[in-house]
Amino acid sequence: MFDSEEILTRMNDGQKVNYDKVLQRMIQNWAKNEVRPRILLHSCCAPCSTYSLEYLTRFADITVYFANSNIHPRSEYERRKLVQEQFIEAFNAKNQTEVAFLSAPYEPNVFIREVKKLQLENEPEGGKRCSACFHMRLDIVARKAEELGYDYFGSALTLSPKKNSQVINEIGIEIQQFFQTRYLPSDFKKNNGYQRSIELCKAYDVYRQCYCGCIFAAAKQNIDFKAVNKEATAFLKKNADRHS
Repeated sequence: MFDSEEILTRMNDGQKVNYDKVLQRMIQNWAKNEVRPRILLHSCCAPCSTYSLEYLTRFADITVYFANSNIHPRSEYERRKLVQEQFIEAFNAKNQTEVAFLSAPYEPNVFIREVKKLQLENEPEGGKRCSACFHMRLDIVARKAEELGYDYFGSALTLSPKKNSQVINEIGIEIQQFFQTRYLPSDFKKNNGYQRSIELCKAYDVYRQCYCGCIFAAAKQNIDFKAVNKEATAFLKKNADRHS
């Protein structure tokens, strides 16, 4: 399967990489070789998966992998997971696609221990704590992709304007060195991708959260966890037939 490093190694040292163009080159290679790869796409939330799926399902078979033990509290995690499942079902029904869904175990203590071990509790949003979080989740996705025989692993995180796509892609490319499955570079916010995600959230009535999920970042944003838990619990109760 075509590897992004075949493109990246031909670039000049120090040149800033446009990962959207790298992805376009890879898609062109798939078309040239008449292949439709299988991609395990990490999703941090349904909103980030909206445009990412609309874009990728034209060229590949996608499974969304919800691996986000950074989300606090548990009720909010369960809410976002269920919203993701609901969006995929609605997206498939509307577009005659077959996007699949998987979820990783919810292990918030693993995330918290890692942050404290690295002494990143007080890092600003977008700093080293976020990089460590990206690394933790992409590693989980890569392991699952290799276990299940996917051609690529990637992430919808690059759709968010609040996330550093250069850092995310550099981490993904670093991680792929340890696996047979290849990393799928992306910058889904390009080509008005983020704006399109807002439109899709409105069209599908998708819940858009007000914080990334991290307990450390949320505390600095003065997020009211009691209010979050109350709203999330009410949502799960309303959708009790879907929530397990």
